[in-house]
Amino acid sequence: MSAVIRTAAPSDINAIFGLMLELAEFEKLTHFFTATESGLHDALFGARPAAEAMVAEENGVIVAYALFFQNYSTFLGKRGLYLEDLYVKPAIRGSGLGTQMLRALAALAVERQCGRFEWTVLDWNVNAIGFYEKMGATVLPDWRIVRITGEDLARLASPAVTAG
Repeated sequence: MSAVIRTAAPSDINAIFGLMLELAEFEKLTHFFTATESGLHDALFGARPAAEAMVAEENGVIVAYALFFQNYSTFLGKRGLYLEDLYVKPAIRGSGLGTQMLRALAALAVERQCGRFEWTVLDWNVNAIGFYEKMGATVLPDWRIVRITGEDLARLASPAVTAG
């Protein structure tokens, strides 16, 4: 594999966004995909960046990306690195690029003195689960993602309405 892994630049937004859409298609979740290129640019390079990204480039073409951010563990008393997305184009899978990207992210977590490096995986994606376990990751069986979005989030954020 001759791909070069590097920190994403603003000029990479279009390519990263295209790969994000490919990921949504792969995961059969395009009905939830509402991201925009301008929103991605703001999240990565705006006044208050919410995330960071790495890309893998082969012969001038971006073939993979990882989008991640720092979180904090109160139990460890340390920062953590959370991987939101890792996507490698299907034609490149099996080349070792996914492993290289995970290693680069792990090295970044160690450099930043993070207490852990974590991410989620869909339960049906047995290939990814096997890959992650082979890399030394543990799939936690007793944790569930809790999420609130859209109207439910707005309702939760509103002052409580009292019955009268």
